[in-house]
Amino acid sequence: MIRQLPTEVNWTLAGIFAVLVLSSVLLYCWRRLKPQADLAEMTARLRTWWVIAVLFSLAVAGSQAFAVAFFAFVSFLAFKEYLSLIPTRRADRRVLFWAYLAIPIQYYWIYSQWYGMFIIFIPVYMFLLLPTRAVLIGNTDGYIRAMGTVHWGLMTAVFSLSHAAYLLNLQPVESGRISPSWPSEHAIEEPGPGLLIMLVLLTQLNDVAQFAWGKSFGRTRVAPDVSPGKTVAGLVGGVATTVVLAMLIGPALTLMDWQRSLFAGLIIGLGGFAGDLSISALKRDLGVKDSGSILPGHGGILDRVDSLTYTAPMFFHFVHYFYF
Repeated sequence: MIRQLPTEVNWTLAGIFAVLVLSSVLLYCWRRLKPQADLAEMTARLRTWWVIAVLFSLAVAGSQAFAVAFFAFVSFLAFKEYLSLIPTRRADRRVLFWAYLAIPIQYYWIYSQWYGMFIIFIPVYMFLLLPTRAVLIGNTDGYIRAMGTVHWGLMTAVFSLSHAAYLLNLQPVESGRISPSWPSEHAIEEPGPGLLIMLVLLTQLNDVAQFAWGKSFGRTRVAPDVSPGKTVAGLVGGVATTVVLAMLIGPALTLMDWQRSLFAGLIIGLGGFAGDLSISALKRDLGVKDSGSILPGHGGILDRVDSLTYTAPMFFHFVHYFYF
């Protein structure tokens, strides 16, 4: 089943694919003009973006069940990839069964729109259940490290990312609480798709903007021992760019006025930076460059959703507090 999306959401998705088409044409022309140039990584990266864009668009436009299943699968891949990087005890296999089982349960709360269980299931109940199961196994060697490892993974790859899926379930709001510039009545009835696209689009553009500003003007490093490429210029320029884009996109695509869109952009800019830095610290601690290789040209799932692990819950609760 395909849901009928608001007009502005359709135009935004069309714009994303137009950028991909233009990028493909430019890459083709570049390859013809300079056949000696090594464009293998760029080609692989663009192909992966096509796959991501198609699957994401299907999740936004598809049924609620498909959208929930899509994000649950992303969380499963991210959690599995995370565990593949970190050595676990033999005794932890029985604990990991329950950790993996938490993924469909967490997304069931989203599907059933049970906000109370969605918000406490992993932080509270899984936090209590997993150590209990581990203790009953009887192996206390490495207990603290094992429980911290598993629960941090669940919080990052499952709980945090699941907030993006819950955006699609947000119910209509009273007309008096939305931006007067909202362009369509349909968007009032179905606010989720526009909010989800704003979150994902700004998160990805924030990554690009911080990289571009850092490469162009970066001198002073923010965290040289964690991520040498992160600079003050990249952080400030990227956040400023994201704030400006949010002020333009928010009122046109979502229920937010420009003032709250500004704060949403600030949250996404700073949150994206922190999320990227957090996963960078994880990879540096483990001595790996990429978290995986499932996404050609990008690395692993965690490499692609690192910023989203912070921006999704922060943006969700910001919007939920003011409008729902």
